[in-house]
Amino acid sequence: MKNTIFTGAAVAIITPFLEDGSIDFDGFGTNIDAQIENGTDAIVVCGTTGESSTMTDEEHRECIRYCVERTAHRVPVIAGTGSNDTHYAVELSQEAEKLGADGLLLVTPYYNKTTQAGLYEHFKAIADSVSIPSILYNIPGRTGMSIAVDTVSRLADHPNIAAIKEASGNISYTAQVAAACGDRIDIYSGNDDMIVPIMSLGGKGVISVLSNILPRETHEITQLCLDNDFQAAGVLQLKYLDLINSLFCEVNPIPVKEAMNRLGMAAGPCRMPLTRMGDKAAERLCGSMQKLGML
Repeated sequence: MKNTIFTGAAVAIITPFLEDGSIDFDGFGTNIDAQIENGTDAIVVCGTTGESSTMTDEEHRECIRYCVERTAHRVPVIAGTGSNDTHYAVELSQEAEKLGADGLLLVTPYYNKTTQAGLYEHFKAIADSVSIPSILYNIPGRTGMSIAVDTVSRLADHPNIAAIKEASGNISYTAQVAAACGDRIDIYSGNDDMIVPIMSLGGKGVISVLSNILPRETHEITQLCLDNDFQAAGVLQLKYLDLINSLFCEVNPIPVKEAMNRLGMAAGPCRMPLTRMGDKAAERLCGSMQKLGML
């Protein structure tokens, strides 16, 4: 059995931007502190929700550095360093390790994609180049390809591949990975609406968008699962389901940034091509938040 990077709820933290498009590092620091103070178990920086795809290389590295320094070992920091260019992913992963990241999040190659053999070699090359653990990121809706169960099982034998973030929305796939890999790889839910189902199959937690606005509550759902109180966890999962769905009624992270801005948190605009939330979608989101007494 490998060492687990974290259990519970990791926030897929947003990157706050100022109106001129630059990164709001003061706001970023405030958000990091608030997450830790409210029970978040780990921070995932420069992921999908962090809009890493629109960051320059310098911004990407600076965000990782800042997050590591601000977190100051209070919780693990997992850096998104995946790419569709294996050489660049290796380079960025090595830099994240030097900057002090506790782990890496590695998305499947997108646009050019690859074969399953290519996926194996891609992830292996990155894992071979570092000494910190990696989390595979399976999100076919974004990248256009999925990691086959057999490929996950092969990669699970690598000492530096510790987990998979499963965001396909297919619970059958999760069950097959759990059955094939056992304790050779940890599983994290990549979808907030599937925390309890995935943890009931042995998952160790979630990498969460919801945690940006409800860190304590998201942690509580995962903690109840870890305590084997799945009935109580299910009640909370359903309590927040409408809000979770509203947070994905437009492309992530448009809705969560809208929610944070309305709550007076540091978020700011998204970077193009992501645009301001539409009025009907914003009305739906606000309605979900009002039902929970958040607004």
